[in-house]
Amino acid sequence: MISNTTHQPITVMLVDDHPVVLTGYRRLLESTMDISVIAEANDGETGYILYQTHEPDVVILDLNMVGIDGLETMRRIRAKSPEARILIFSMHINETLVLRALKLGAAGYLTKHCGAKQMIQAIRQVKQGQKYIDPELASSIAISLTMENSSEDPLNSLSAREFQIFKLMAEGNSCAQIAGTLTISPKTVGVHHTNIMKKLKLNNSSQLVRLAINCDIIQV
Repeated sequence: MISNTTHQPITVMLVDDHPVVLTGYRRLLESTMDISVIAEANDGETGYILYQTHEPDVVILDLNMVGIDGLETMRRIRAKSPEARILIFSMHINETLVLRALKLGAAGYLTKHCGAKQMIQAIRQVKQGQKYIDPELASSIAISLTMENSSEDPLNSLSAREFQIFKLMAEGNSCAQIAGTLTISPKTVGVHHTNIMKKLKLNNSSQLVRLAINCDIIQV
């Protein structure tokens, strides 16, 4: 007797604020037999809402987006759905951002330099409950994880929330804008701002922006 059982495709949601990227990767992924793109979003807020509606097996999430960024989007999704498997997809080849993403629960991290086969492999691996780190970053990340308390990176002293606010400040957002993005009060943002400046031994916004650029947190 022949079985009629068929394997269900891996369902994927794409979140990226570049329409060309969304279109290109949807075509790439749907050219495979075992992956189906069931939702797309061009900002983090929409991505968060669509995740609750579609509950995809894997989310491919860009880090730098208008509005709430990838780290905040992931935090919100996982706060409501801890089982969410999220694969960060970013142009940043940056240990600090990779480690922050992993600490927030990312299942993997891919750079936008990766090839098609690598992305497909990452999705399959993450669906199986495994971690996937871009080979371009894997060695340095492994070393960083064994040197968790290293003082070489000044940003290691920041909490997850402080790091989010640091990044938003470096991008030029005001306290009011940051408060709106993170849905917290301006007063709370102000307290975090004071703590960030103290921890990083910074005197003004120019020094903060310079540090963010030097650490490849923002690009100019």
